Amino acid sequence: MQSSIQVGVNGQAVWVKVEGKGTFLNSGNLKEFAREMVNRGYREFIVDLENCAMMDSTFMGTMAGVALRLKELGHGHLHVVHCGQHSRDLLTGLGLDQIFSIHADGSESDAAAAPTNAEVLTGAVSPDVSVQKQRQAQQMLDAHEALCEAAPENFSRFKDVLEYLKQDLQKEPTAK
Repeated sequence: MQSSIQVGVNGQAVWVKVEGKGTFLNSGNLKEFAREMVNRGYREFIVDLENCAMMDSTFMGTMAGVALRLKELGHGHLHVVHCGQHSRDLLTGLGLDQIFSIHADGSESDAAAAPTNAEVLTGAVSPDVSVQKQRQAQQMLDAHEALCEAAPENFSRFKDVLEYLKQDLQKEPTAK
């Protein structure tokens, strides 16, 4: 199954629609897009999981990072819509329902309907594989740290992952 993230803006809301899998492979692009939209003044993010087959911890941590950034700014919110039971179990199991709202359908969100013209979020591949690996490891570390910040009990779940990623980052050259 081809995985992609479609993004768009409708009014004051940023829509992110996950098609296929939300994983460490597309988390970096989501993080960069969300950072840019926050910098442009957007504070409402809606993540549509209707066609999301699965999410890994890095992807969920990236969503947590967006929600925590909005909380840090003092306003804004991340909403997850069209969330099936499996995805809800994953998110609530990590305590993420404490930092963003999760809805089984799309009607609970205060924002308007999804944008009619979305673009697919893609990222340029760095020609230097070691730099690309460094960035990916840093994004994975950031995502897992966000999971621990969102719910401190997650630290015991991810302490080995955090330690591995920190060690891995010390071996790799620094991204420029």
